[in-house]
Amino acid sequence: MDMLIFDLDKSTAKPLYEQLYHGIKHAIIHKQIEVGTKLPSKKKLAEFLNISQTTIEIAYGQLVAEGYLISRPRVGYFVEEIDELPYIEKELLDIPVENAVGRTFQYDFHPGKIDTDSFPFSHWRKYAKDLYDSSSKELLQIGEPQGEYALRTEITKYLYQSRGIVCKPEQIVIGSGTEQLLPIILRLLENDSEFALENPGYSAIPRIELQNRAIPIPVDEDGLMVDELEKTNANVVYITPSHQFPTGAVLSATRRTQLLKWAVKDEKRFIIEDDYDSEFRYIGKPIPALHGLDQNNKVIYLSTFTKSLMPSLRVAYLVLPSTLVRKYKETFSYYSATVPRFDQHILANFMKDGYFSKHLNRMRKIYRKKHDKLTHTFETYYPNVTITGDQAGMHILISVPSLKSEAELKQIAAANGIAIYPVTDYLLKPIYYLYPTFLFGFGGIPLDEIETGIHRLMECWGIAKQVSY
Repeated sequence: MDMLIFDLDKSTAKPLYEQLYHGIKHAIIHKQIEVGTKLPSKKKLAEFLNISQTTIEIAYGQLVAEGYLISRPRVGYFVEEIDELPYIEKELLDIPVENAVGRTFQYDFHPGKIDTDSFPFSHWRKYAKDLYDSSSKELLQIGEPQGEYALRTEITKYLYQSRGIVCKPEQIVIGSGTEQLLPIILRLLENDSEFALENPGYSAIPRIELQNRAIPIPVDEDGLMVDELEKTNANVVYITPSHQFPTGAVLSATRRTQLLKWAVKDEKRFIIEDDYDSEFRYIGKPIPALHGLDQNNKVIYLSTFTKSLMPSLRVAYLVLPSTLVRKYKETFSYYSATVPRFDQHILANFMKDGYFSKHLNRMRKIYRKKHDKLTHTFETYYPNVTITGDQAGMHILISVPSLKSEAELKQIAAANGIAIYPVTDYLLKPIYYLYPTFLFGFGGIPLDEIETGIHRLMECWGIAKQVSY
């Protein structure tokens, strides 16, 4: 056989044995080497290609393992007969390799970031250590479809104390995130349901079976404009009333009553209340959950532990109206909970012993300090930057007096190691904004770096600092 077909490139990072393996394999598949042909000995081919015999041995060994060659002791390696179809090689598409951890920024103002330095690792580790023991071996089995009863019980207590919601563990369903629970809700509702969503609103919602049939409802400083909702054929509305995402507006008392009255007018109407970060409020008293005001089983309550504990825990829950509980059990009796049982019990014990409440109280103080530092910096040095949605939550909105587009400003910030997120990323239907508007999350920025981060962002955007004496 002609050994020149195995011309190896020693200047590349690709191993020589791999180049040789692919060269011989290609020749066999394309009939350039006939079946039964004896390949050169390891010594002869190594001398010819000026490589080690070990390299030859590895390449030959892989070809034998895959059935392209057969090794006959003290005789040599021979080409095997192969079926054509299974060995037809497809051309691989040039798919870009992604960075597994994503790009890192010196300042990341993502609204979903939390303060990781303040997480109670010691207490969490204690509960995990106590639970991972042979005495908990029953947790190795599949648990209840709705989630562990112990956790559902603790959630009912927490909701009553903090959100004014009266419910039973039987009404609660545990899931691994809002995105996982929403399809369950959609299946429970009528197939002909017309869905209304806030505009702007939670960006993941349109991608969950609603993209082509969602009715966008505008939002103003008092939250969802219920008058606009009443003009549509919608019978289900998804809303974030306590801290509208992303504008930060709080649904007014008048509109809460109006919305509940809207729902009562038709038995097919329901309200999906996403209470995603109600734990953190900085102005006035906590806003009661819409579910707590509902007397007619019209509100499906949805929340998570993403902001209150950690995003990676992946524990969310919904509270079904009693009228939908039976339908849930009939429809989803074969489902398994998507959150590991050990994680559920760690969280349940953490809540039962009062550490969750203590952690929340601590985080309220930390986030309030960050919130105040943020707003004070803008008001003191950049009075032309408009702040809205600063009553609650872990992000605000800023409108920047700039002639550049949001896309340009985002690109400039990224080039300077800063991640910032335009409000237009969360639109279902275009909305005109006088100035470029961005979400400004402060949860993941250390307190002593917030002011520096703001100055750095404004500087790269060409917005001058104004100091009053």
